[in-house]
Amino acid sequence: MEPKPKKTDTKNPNSFFDGVKSWKKEFQILRSIALESKLTEEIKWGQPCYTWNGQNVFLLHGFKEYVAVLFFKGALLKDPKQILIQQTKNVQAARQMRFQSAEQITKSKNTIKAFMRDAIELEKTGKKPILKKTSEYEVPEEFLRILEQNPKLQTAFSELTPGRQRGYLLFFNSAKRKETREERITKHIPHILNGKGLND
Repeated sequence: MEPKPKKTDTKNPNSFFDGVKSWKKEFQILRSIALESKLTEEIKWGQPCYTWNGQNVFLLHGFKEYVAVLFFKGALLKDPKQILIQQTKNVQAARQMRFQSAEQITKSKNTIKAFMRDAIELEKTGKKPILKKTSEYEVPEEFLRILEQNPKLQTAFSELTPGRQRGYLLFFNSAKRKETREERITKHIPHILNGKGLND
């Protein structure tokens, strides 16, 4: 994420906006719109995050190609014009509203505000998106074979948290070639045996 400053004071969101290099003007406009929502502004994952009663409603983040408002429960928001974007096919609930210029943000101000209002109301209802269970994720054939041959690995994998299991399955499955899948699996066996996730 290019606009992320090197040092961000998690208790002081100003440190993010002061230190950001890319999309500075765009972030400032989005921040002014976000603050009108009266949500609590915090820094989470190095990005400005807006919460209601401690629950994440949306955050602002930037990439090389665009800056975006990410709605944590975006999949549940009404979006008849299909403005919201699913970042990758593996992202289940979150959706982005993307921008490539300050002018684009300014023109879309009313739409952004409407989505923010809807996201807050949605959060207040306590409604949660139905997420896929780990059991619904495909286990690659190469990994299944190794698990069958190695009961110790099978036990270690089953004891991982569902999130860590999903992380491995998505990573292994994302390799198109059989050889690449096998390489990834072999490389990560020690991590699984140590009870670690993909990014631990």
